[in-house]
Amino acid sequence: MLGSLRGTRLAAALASVLMLFSTVAACGSPGSTDDAGSAKPAAPGKAWPVTIAHKYGSTTITSEPRRIVTVGLTDQDAVLALGKVPVGTTEWLGGYKGAIGPWAAGKAAGKAAGATTPTVLKDTGTGPRTEKIAALRPDLILAVYGGLTKAQYTTLSKFAPVVAQPKEYNDFGVPWQKQTEIIGKALGQESKAESLVSGVEADIKAAAAKNPAFAKSTAVMATPYEGIFVFGSQDPRSRLLTGLGFTLPADLDKVIGDEFGANISKERTDLLDTDAIVWIVSDTAEDEAKLHKDALYADLKVARQNREVYIKETSDYGNAVSFVSVLSLPYMLDRLVPQLAAAVDGDPATKVPAPAD
Repeated sequence: MLGSLRGTRLAAALASVLMLFSTVAACGSPGSTDDAGSAKPAAPGKAWPVTIAHKYGSTTITSEPRRIVTVGLTDQDAVLALGKVPVGTTEWLGGYKGAIGPWAAGKAAGKAAGATTPTVLKDTGTGPRTEKIAALRPDLILAVYGGLTKAQYTTLSKFAPVVAQPKEYNDFGVPWQKQTEIIGKALGQESKAESLVSGVEADIKAAAAKNPAFAKSTAVMATPYEGIFVFGSQDPRSRLLTGLGFTLPADLDKVIGDEFGANISKERTDLLDTDAIVWIVSDTAEDEAKLHKDALYADLKVARQNREVYIKETSDYGNAVSFVSVLSLPYMLDRLVPQLAAAVDGDPATKVPAPAD
């Protein structure tokens, strides 16, 4: 939950989102229903059984999950924040051990007796690694920040209860708050999940309050992928900008459509002319030079007035920006907020600083 830059790395990042969940054979789906209202609610005072509605109906979890596999691309962070270590994770970005980023690594150590580094289910572009998932003997499969097809959901449900992406959002569009709350409910820790969300939201509100210029500014997040790829309002990265007070370009979703983001045509380069633009790039100096060779972009005020924030997508910071999870957000805010503040300070002579590390 991209293209021509440095060959394949950015392309692999988006391709993993777009291609990770291709069709696999359908089977039976024990532990789930097709009607969100058909399962019995949890008994008063007990965490389980618990029923969670999602895009393909609902799933009932009857007891405390102990062997959790995360198919959702960032779901492991919520699991770790709630004190459990998955037995299997799906790698998206970073190549980290156990697919656990540095912002979350401390949560994985000593969280459960005998807990080991999760088995990483590497993406092959053909969808969830069904056989490897089955071999991990899961008792819960989480695919909240993801894009499971109905067939994939049905197949995975053969092995364990599956919590798919919520139906009210685009695939890969669930907000980090909702993701954390859903996973908290599945793990019997709704109260702790709510507390975690409130804590991070307070950090975001505090950053916005310290930077009132954010509320008077427009911003957009993009990456030079096969031209220009812009993230829409339902993408977690864009939601962070609006959470900080920024306004997105007026026609952004009209151009992107029902997706988390899309490539824009040369005719819509105007969408980039915001008070601040955040570029996720492969090599900051090289990619900045390439962007400024494009006459249409170079002529925009945002480019001429040095209101650009460049984030190297292969860095820990860049990976945290793409994760947008309950654990990565505090790590990201420490680095992004000073850069955004410099971009919108009204002085073209201000140089946007490099991140803290």
